[in-house]
Amino acid sequence: MEVKVFDATGKATSKKVTLSEGIFGIEPNQHAIYLDVKQHLANKRQGTHKAKERAEISGSTRKIKKQKGTGGARAGSIKSGTRVGGGRIFGPRPRNYHFKLNVKLKRLARKSAFAVQVKNDAVMVLQDLEMTAPKTQEFKAMLANLKLENQKVLLILGSKNDNVYFSSRNLGKVKVVTADSFNTYDVLNARKVVLAESSLEIIEKILN
Repeated sequence: MEVKVFDATGKATSKKVTLSEGIFGIEPNQHAIYLDVKQHLANKRQGTHKAKERAEISGSTRKIKKQKGTGGARAGSIKSGTRVGGGRIFGPRPRNYHFKLNVKLKRLARKSAFAVQVKNDAVMVLQDLEMTAPKTQEFKAMLANLKLENQKVLLILGSKNDNVYFSSRNLGKVKVVTADSFNTYDVLNARKVVLAESSLEIIEKILN
């Protein structure tokens, strides 16, 4: 499929590029997307949650009251989880949430994410940015020209560009990544996916 290439002023240039049908035109695999997003979010979890259980509470182990004759329920320990100040019953423990997925499945998920965004008309191609210094105002002006202000934007560059990255760092709704480091979650979480012209070849190479 052919799409127009825009410049930093928001105008369409005379140039057009062809997006690979094998990546941007496939039928999205929803289950692959689900698994890849689930893995991404799970791998971000620290897993350091912890609550003290009965054996970890400080306190006497003396029996609180005699077993029978009080008219109330039997009670054996002040550290019981049923009492105020007692230990947590089956409380959370530190654990690792990481799990692995096959490379082919992750590749399919990223293709599917792009296909979903293409169907939503949320993918555009931008000429490679040439910024001589980090300028947030200049970057914001470019977003305004492209009518992307106040929208979640994922900008995928062909290669690392510190000036572009530092210019966008203070903008909460903009994320800048390179073509070899994007993930399914980032693609789907964006309202608009902006592909730098030089990133297309790298994306096709990685996903094909």
